[in-house]
Amino acid sequence: MSGVWVFKNGVIRLVENPNQSGSDTNSRRKVMVYLPTGKVISSYSTLEQILRSLGWERYFGGGDTDLLQFHKRSSIDLISLPKDFTKFSSVYMYDIVVKNPNYFHVRDSN
Repeated sequence: MSGVWVFKNGVIRLVENPNQSGSDTNSRRKVMVYLPTGKVISSYSTLEQILRSLGWERYFGGGDTDLLQFHKRSSIDLISLPKDFTKFSSVYMYDIVVKNPNYFHVRDSN
C-alpha cells in the first residue's frame, strides 16, 4: 500500500500513488478476494451477501447518507464504505480484511 495520507475536514485518508500517471495507477489498482471461493468482490450486493453470512448487519444509525455501514452484534466494530462502489479503494478493503481475518485478501488487479 503506497501513497500519501491527506488530512482534510477532520478526516484522514490515503491518496494512492499521487504522482503516477493514470495508466500506471490503473495497473496498480487493488481488488479484494473472498478467500473461500476465490472470487473478486465486484459489487456491493456481492459484498453485502458475504458480510451478512459472516454475521454483519446493515447499520443505519450513523446519519451519513454517503456511507454504507455494517456492524456485528458480537463486537464494537463498524465497517463504513462509500455508497459509490467506484470509490471502494484499498483503504476500505483493508478495513474489511482486518475485521474479517481469513476470509478476505487484497491484491493487485493484474
